[in-house]
Amino acid sequence: MSLDKNKTIAEVGRRTRLRNHDVQKMLEALIEVWSEELTQAGRIELENFLVLDVKNINRGEQAETLPLAVNCVALRESLRN
Repeated sequence: MSLDKNKTIAEVGRRTRLRNHDVQKMLEALIEVWSEELTQAGRIELENFLVLDVKNINRGEQAETLPLAVNCVALRESLRN
C-alpha cells in the first residue's frame, strides 16, 4: 500500500474523528513549517522516530556540467531515548 496525501488525511481524520478539512489544514501547515526550517538549513527531530536535516554535498571540481555544491535533505533514525 502507498500512503499519499489524501489517504493520510482520510486515515488521520478517521483515527482522530476530526474533519478531513481540519486535518488537511494541519498537514499543510506542518509541511510549510518543516519546509521553511529545512530551507534555512535547520533540523527537525521527532524523538525516537526520525531526524531530517540538510547536508551540503560539495562535488569539488569533478562536476563539469553539474552544480559544484548541492544541498539535500538527509533522513535518519532518531536514537534519543
